[in-house]
Amino acid sequence: MLSEADRTRIAAAVTRAELRTKGEIYTVVARESSDYREVPVAWAAIAALAAPAVLLAGGIQVTAPDILTGWTAAQIGAVAEQAVRGALMGAILLQGALFVLVAIVVGMITPLRRLLTPKGLKRERVRRRAQEQFLAKNLAGTRERTGVLIYVSAVERMAELIADEGVAARVDPKVWDQAMAALTDGIRAKKPAEGFEAAIALCGDILAQHFPAAPGDNPNELSDSVVLLS
Repeated sequence: MLSEADRTRIAAAVTRAELRTKGEIYTVVARESSDYREVPVAWAAIAALAAPAVLLAGGIQVTAPDILTGWTAAQIGAVAEQAVRGALMGAILLQGALFVLVAIVVGMITPLRRLLTPKGLKRERVRRRAQEQFLAKNLAGTRERTGVLIYVSAVERMAELIADEGVAARVDPKVWDQAMAALTDGIRAKKPAEGFEAAIALCGDILAQHFPAAPGDNPNELSDSVVLLS
C-alpha cells in the first residue's frame, strides 16, 4: 500500500504538524485487521439450514408409494414411516455436504471471503485492532496524554482515529471527521500518501488550536515514522 517514498512523505508530514503542537501523531498501517475465520463457518451454516426450505420451495415432495388394495393400516404406516426416514436422512446428508463445501470454498477463496464479510464486522475488527495498537504502542504514555493514533487497514480500506484522554477531554470526536474523510478519500483514490498528508495536516491544526507548542518545551515523544503491520 505504501512505498518507501510514501512513508517518507508521511513521516515528514507528522514532523511538520508536531512543530506547532504538544500533541503527538502516530500512524499505523495494517494489511488486514482480521482473518475473519468465522465468516466461512457462518455462511456454511446458513447454506445448510436453508437447503431443505429451498428444496421444498423448488417443488421437491416426499411421498409414499401408491397404496395397493388390501394393504393393512400397519403396512401403510410402515411405508409412510420409511419414506419420511429416507427424506430426513437425505436432508441431513445434503446439509452436511453443503456445510463442508461452502466452508471450504469461502475459506479458500480469499476475495470471496472478503466479499461475504459484512461491513459492520469489518468496522468492528478495524476499531478493535486500532485500540490494540493504541495500547501496544504506548500512546497513553505521553507527558500530557496528547497522543493521537491514525490507524489504516488496507484490505478493508477503513481508518480509525483514537485520541488519548487529554485530547478527548477538550476536542469533540466529530471534529476529526474531516481529517478521516480526507484520509479515506486518498486511500480509495489509490493516493494514500496524499490522504495521509491531508489528514495529518488537519489533525495538526486541531491539536495546535488546543495544545499549542511551547517555546523550548516541545519534545518529540513518539516516532514520526509509519508503523507497518503484516
